[in-house]
Amino acid sequence: ILAMNFLEELGIKLGHADNETHTGCTVFLFTNDTTASASILGPAPGSRECILLQPDKPISTIHAIVFTGGSSYGLATVDGVMKYLREHDVGLDTPFLKIPLVSAAVVFDVQLGRGEHLPDSDMGYQACINASYEDLRQGNVGSGSGTAIGKWKGYTNMMKGGFGYATENIGDLIVTVFTVVNCMGDIVDDNSEIIAGSWEFDTENNCNSGKRVWSAINNPYRLSPDHKEAALPPRGANTTLVLIATNASLSKVQLKRLADRGHGGIARAMRPSHTSFDGDSVFAVSTGNVEAKYDHVANIAVEMTVEAIRNAVMEACSVKTIPGYKDIKS
Repeated sequence: ILAMNFLEELGIKLGHADNETHTGCTVFLFTNDTTASASILGPAPGSRECILLQPDKPISTIHAIVFTGGSSYGLATVDGVMKYLREHDVGLDTPFLKIPLVSAAVVFDVQLGRGEHLPDSDMGYQACINASYEDLRQGNVGSGSGTAIGKWKGYTNMMKGGFGYATENIGDLIVTVFTVVNCMGDIVDDNSEIIAGSWEFDTENNCNSGKRVWSAINNPYRLSPDHKEAALPPRGANTTLVLIATNASLSKVQLKRLADRGHGGIARAMRPSHTSFDGDSVFAVSTGNVEAKYDHVANIAVEMTVEAIRNAVMEACSVKTIPGYKDIKS
């Protein structure tokens, strides 16, 4: 499967919308019959219609998922998505009208725009209009526009986060992971070496060379300073959102387990992950009927989660005083 048509093969239209205050949303519109579940391990998630995705709930269908900035205010974007889907006659049949089923989760990105021009219904609607099988941008786009990483030592030490994806196909099987990265921790490679994260200027021996060094070099356990010493983000103000999408035929129970496995990918890509400050959430959807072993799908999904998180950060550009990996390495 060519890299440019895996979205069409999965039956997912991807749309972004953002604004000049560095916030935005990302919409996944499902054009095939789609089953979904979710695993939410963060202590302070902001979400909508996620209880519906639990395996004990009888409805398995989902029509769209939204990742949005703006913290809880950003959930207003779902109203625009609902409007768009109703206009296109998409929804769960009832005796009176079709009800679009849309799940959503938020990231806390208000540190840049200070709450001006928050994501709203119009932005959610625009993201649906923008949705296509071709938009494969990563980094500072949509829900990744204002995200940041490496905040465990304070806001002044952070780097730019972003939106990313990674995909794999083996025969007819496709496993794709999308993510928006806005975490407390640093992003690391397979050798636990830091790719991007909390940084500071090298002042050893009163050196003022302007050289950046990773904060974890002298603090390997990444022990955050007291709130009185540093401007630390509040609890729940850091979140990594993940969507695992596959055309494998999986039940709602299997998708819940797949979402659980996705958290293993988060833990491999970040140091630390799942802290008291993070609201990490993983969604999993099945959009097709390809026969595949669950464990094979899950193993691939974990690897794609790791890769997608790294891609999101490595494609991020600097915003204001927040350095981005792409600019530093260019």
